[in-house]
This record gives sequence, C-alpha cells and structure tokens, in this order.
Amino acid sequence: MNRSVIYVETAINADIHCVFDLARDIDLHQASTSRTHEKAIAGRTSGLIEEHETVTWRAKHLGVYQTLTTKIISMDKPNQFTDEMQKGAFKSLRHQHIFKEIGGKTLMIDLFEFESPLGIIGKLFNKVFLTRYLKEFLLERNELIKTTAETHYKNTIV
Repeated sequence: MNRSVIYVETAINADIHCVFDLARDIDLHQASTSRTHEKAIAGRTSGLIEEHETVTWRAKHLGVYQTLTTKIISMDKPNQFTDEMQKGAFKSLRHQHIFKEIGGKTLMIDLFEFESPLGIIGKLFNKVFLTRYLKEFLLERNELIKTTAETHYKNTIV
C-alpha cells in the first residue's frame, strides 16, 4: 500500500463551534487557497458544507488544473467531520477533521490520508515531494482558520 498520512495539530484561542464552522466553510477555504486558484465549481459551492454533501474543487497544482470531488461521509457537530474523495487524481484521499475543546480553546487536528496512483513511482513522489506540499497546503488553510477564529472570538467577547 502506498498510503501516506499527514497529522497536523493547530491550537486556536476560540470556541469549538466557531472553529468547527470555519473549517467547513467553502468560502473561507477558497480564500485560503487563492495561491492555487482553488474554486468550488459543483455541489456545495459556498457556505457551510453538511454531512452527505459533495463539493467539486478546481485548482492549479504543479502547473496543471485538476478537479477533485469530495463528500462529507460523517459529521458529529462540533467534534469531527470526515471528507473522502469521490473523483480525482488520487487513488484515495480521506481527510478527518477533529476538534477538541480544552479550557475554552480549541485543538484542531487534521488527519489527512492519501494514496497516489502509479505504484512505486507514486510512493516515491509522495516521499520526495507530495507529502510536504500537502502539509504546507493544510498549514496555510489552518493559519487562516486560526486568524479568522481568534479575531472573531475576540470581537464577540469584548
């Protein structure tokens, strides 16, 4: 199996409900991925994605426009939701979003599992490049979620 796993923790000084909603906000996701020109083009294309809904993304990665359709396969508000690729370039892709409230703050955990096609070549590409590329992609997204949540949270408690 050529499955790769990325694990990222982000501590956010904001309410778990706020962070949960920002993490599933299509518009915020598009803002966080402006560098790759990511745009929701089918399914849920704005607002908060819900369980059993799909979204199809079009983005420019590695100089090539690609499309990826994911579906929210499970959701337990505000503790977790999981999306899984339905159609796209990966052999498989599953992204589990986990939220834990700790002392009025939120720990957001991304468990991102993917498998590239092309057997040993895909496995080598994952090790050399793709895992680092995808982790940076997640970190950029999480930084915008963190900044937005902490700004919103401060404004609501003042």
